[in-house]
Amino acid sequence: MKSVNFINKVAEGVLAGKKVSLAQADRLSAVSGDELYSLFNAAYRIRKRFRANKVELCAITNARSGGCSEDCAFCAQSSWHKTKVPLYPLLEPDEIYRRAKRAEDLGVGYFCIVTSGRRLGNKKDFLKICKSVSKIRSRLKLKVDASLGELSLDQAKALKDAGLFRYNHNLETARSLYARVCTTHNYADRLKTIENVKMAGLELCCGGIFGMGETRKQRLELFFALKDISPECIPVNFLNPIPGTKLERKNPLPPLEFLKIIAILRFIFPRQEIKVCGGREANLRSLQPFLFLAGSDSIIIGDYLTTKGNPPRADLEMIQDLGLSVN
Repeated sequence: MKSVNFINKVAEGVLAGKKVSLAQADRLSAVSGDELYSLFNAAYRIRKRFRANKVELCAITNARSGGCSEDCAFCAQSSWHKTKVPLYPLLEPDEIYRRAKRAEDLGVGYFCIVTSGRRLGNKKDFLKICKSVSKIRSRLKLKVDASLGELSLDQAKALKDAGLFRYNHNLETARSLYARVCTTHNYADRLKTIENVKMAGLELCCGGIFGMGETRKQRLELFFALKDISPECIPVNFLNPIPGTKLERKNPLPPLEFLKIIAILRFIFPRQEIKVCGGREANLRSLQPFLFLAGSDSIIIGDYLTTKGNPPRADLEMIQDLGLSVN
């Protein structure tokens, strides 16, 4: 069977409610050349059926910057790396609220509070985050997300009680590659936090970073690990090599390869939110509008933790020009 016929057959199965097998995903990941556009088109059909023509927007804020004890090879905030990232302690709740208000004024639906470090070990800092979440939820319409590192079950429950809607904790990469990406904690540590988040009744935002040297098979390994976890939102990050980090000399993947990753994720996760996050501007360049045509239905808008993003107005115009609307 020709690849285009195979793509369409698998897509029809997904549209009819069937799940994609590992063997099917492996064959889809081998698609190349002109047939990539058939893959993107099929992923778009799936996206349109299950996620409509809406785009979710999320803004993030770096609420505590730098000085992280972990040695993640990609991260500019690791204390193991010599980067030019600013170092500052946890912001006060009033400042976090002001940033949330600016995000809401842009029209975003989600606001994510992010802190550097393995965890929020200081009880006073944790209570500040809970206060920040409560203040945002009581005054704004935003759904509040957080990414605070490792989380106990009690902490997850406290955040939910404060009004947190969703928690982000990425697997980052395949289990088989993880030890090459980070040595100061392991894959099982990440799974424990994910378990606590789900047990507390929070929505889970969990994905990874692509372009760190993983093989095609390792990408599939990550895809199906995510399938076992079944997060409500899957963030897709593209490595943007930062000077001073271990991966500063890693060559980026071609833009079409990143779009293929998005498309295959849409086949595997027809109903989930697929959010394109860090590195899209640097890696997709002029092909950024294709991320929606390849299956994504969500983006981070504005700046990232340590790097600049597109001007929000440019992203909003891109969405409008594609005939899509903000959810």
